[in-house]
Amino acid sequence: MTPIHVVGIGLDGLAGLGTKVQAIIETATLLVGSDRHLQLIPPGETPRLSLGDFNATLKAIQTHLATTPDPQVVILTSGDPLFYGLGRWLLEVFTPDQLTFHPHLSAVQLAFSRLKLPWQDAVIYSAHGRDLAGLVPLLQQGVAKIAIYTDGEANIAAISRLYQALRLPVSYCAWVCQALGSEDEVILPWDLAQPVTELPPLHPLNLVVLLRQPQRLPLKEQPVLGLGDDQFFTFGDRPSLMTKREVRVLALAELALTSSIETVWDVGAGTGSVAVEMARLAPQATIYAIEKTAIGFQLIERNRKAFGLTNLIPIQGAAPQRLSGLPPPDRVFIGGSGGQLLANLDYCWSHLKAGGRVVLAIATLQHQGQVLQWCQTHQISPQVLQVQLSRSVPLGQGHRLHPLNPVTLITLSQG
Repeated sequence: MTPIHVVGIGLDGLAGLGTKVQAIIETATLLVGSDRHLQLIPPGETPRLSLGDFNATLKAIQTHLATTPDPQVVILTSGDPLFYGLGRWLLEVFTPDQLTFHPHLSAVQLAFSRLKLPWQDAVIYSAHGRDLAGLVPLLQQGVAKIAIYTDGEANIAAISRLYQALRLPVSYCAWVCQALGSEDEVILPWDLAQPVTELPPLHPLNLVVLLRQPQRLPLKEQPVLGLGDDQFFTFGDRPSLMTKREVRVLALAELALTSSIETVWDVGAGTGSVAVEMARLAPQATIYAIEKTAIGFQLIERNRKAFGLTNLIPIQGAAPQRLSGLPPPDRVFIGGSGGQLLANLDYCWSHLKAGGRVVLAIATLQHQGQVLQWCQTHQISPQVLQVQLSRSVPLGQGHRLHPLNPVTLITLSQG
């Protein structure tokens, strides 16, 4: 047997451990753990060492190993010691052949079992002893299931404030899973979208579980301009892959829609967020949303139905070929190119009605250069608007600015 046994223990103490592990604890020559863990073991004759200062604890364990015949050190820790636990540190200071690990059920396992949710696809994030910055990309990606280890600062209130500040195109059900495995166990449902005015009493040992949910406002509550990103059906694995609300509003302004326009093309429409806004702002016009991917086409159709738009027509196919046969446009928005940026621009410009406009949303420097060179070749003076926006997100007791991906809007006007 190895001289050091690292035992994961739950809030139910010895009762939650197998007979083999209980026997190891009973025959230990030194019992190490936090005060909370040591209190889970009934008093006995085995010497105890409180796990406080890691360096002092390390020296005490090494001294015990060197001076005790047949030493058997038992180190108590929460759940699985190799899952965000003490095991990582122990493997830095002791060799693997000195250690044996005895994992207990982790808080994540207990939480998902209580919620009756499969969790093989869950992403685990530990905010214990660190900030919530690493949670931002998970929320932006719209990860379906997230389990978050919390602490006094990175708690459910801080998570709620972060979620609200990000203004994401997805919503989540949330639960605060407290004192799992003990008589004090409580599962508290939580609404992330509600302002946090007062935090109810929470057990210090809690885990937050987030489950992605659809969320849509009734049509009568939707703004006239600037629909929230979370009001659109989006790509399941990349919900943030859409023209963001702030950029969308600026693009709509550049398009300068009027009551006299009849036809608009949205080329590379993606989820159809810009097309939906145009169809709502110009109900007399027909909006053709051209998207080459099957999933994008389906998303546009779902968004069209959700907003009850009869003047929005999704079209699946690659531009510029799929543009053939469409009525000449008064306005064109090019949000995606599918590798055919200049070919699309050529076709759209040549079919644009007199007095019409083309607005391009450009994400890369290479495409920006190509469009500007095209303008120079065709002796067209473009209007270039570089959009660099940031949204505030909580950071500790304050806020920081989290940037959106920069976009360049290039507007070309005819005659």
